[in-house]
Amino acid sequence: MAGDAETSSLGQPVEIGKIEQELKKLWRESEGAMTRASLINLAIYSEEAGSLERNTQLISKITESHACRALVIGVDRKSKEDRVDAWINAHCHMTRAGSKQICSEQISFLLEGPCTKFLPSIVFSHLDSDLPLYLWWQDEFHDPMDAQLWAWVDRLIFDSQTWKKFATQMQLVETAQQEAKQRIVLCDLNWTRLDKVRYAIAQFFDHPASHHHFSKMESVSVDFAPGFKSTAILLIGWLAGQLNWKTNQQQMNGSCRFLDANKRKIDIELHERPGTPIGKVVLNSTEVKFCVTPAKCGDLLEISRSGQLEAAIPQMMPAQSNNAVDLITQELLRGGPRRVYLSAVNSVRPLL
Repeated sequence: MAGDAETSSLGQPVEIGKIEQELKKLWRESEGAMTRASLINLAIYSEEAGSLERNTQLISKITESHACRALVIGVDRKSKEDRVDAWINAHCHMTRAGSKQICSEQISFLLEGPCTKFLPSIVFSHLDSDLPLYLWWQDEFHDPMDAQLWAWVDRLIFDSQTWKKFATQMQLVETAQQEAKQRIVLCDLNWTRLDKVRYAIAQFFDHPASHHHFSKMESVSVDFAPGFKSTAILLIGWLAGQLNWKTNQQQMNGSCRFLDANKRKIDIELHERPGTPIGKVVLNSTEVKFCVTPAKCGDLLEISRSGQLEAAIPQMMPAQSNNAVDLITQELLRGGPRRVYLSAVNSVRPLL
């Protein structure tokens, strides 16, 4: 149960049936000084204690660049007593001209006990109409999935890095997508976490003259931080999906093997080491070594290629932030159905 100290940042307590009425009153009282803005509905679901306050702080930062109606949902499924509480709030940020504040609404819900099964009707009746719904699900998914819930969702955001059983969770997510008739776009923050590393690797092969190395790859090694093995495997999945590699040897002691389209073997080595989620990445062809590694300054990647007749000349590229606000902000900027992500998952599904 949330106490007063925990809910002080959530804003004004309101009755469930008077949420819209109280929001209109809030804007009437602030007319002229503030302008309400909303491009999407962003709902955040969590079952962790204290998540309402923590996610309110995240929304405050997210709305600096993404105006939305935020629905912050805290759930306690284990409680035996029903409880439904709600709060309203507004996150306001000055325009660049500095003349007016642009504000995003937040509605917070605390659901406890058996009434949590009514989450779709209690919460999603308060969506900003005609705007898409992005649902950020911060916990593991439950079986069975609520078909009524997925009927509302346009984009489902999750982080597979936290999953204990990837195959089970992915099956539930894909079931939700099927029940929504493929309308839901799957947005994995564990994939977003790989953006800058993937860009750094891809730039080695921007010019068609470098494409002959694809058929000459011999090995790939990836360093990853404790807890981020699935992130490293997704990176391998991206390479496999793009280069048409197939699993040849299942994972053993951090190693596995793929076959390319010509049945050539590519050895994969995964090493757990302290540091950033993805550390040093090395691709070895028969002629050239391609290397991407975190720079010592921490916010850059050092990239280089070298060979028998080619000395390494390091260059710098931006590194990926692992901050939750940065990851979700990157994700909210994107469109499209995530076909490359789904290809990567399918390429390494047996390894995850």
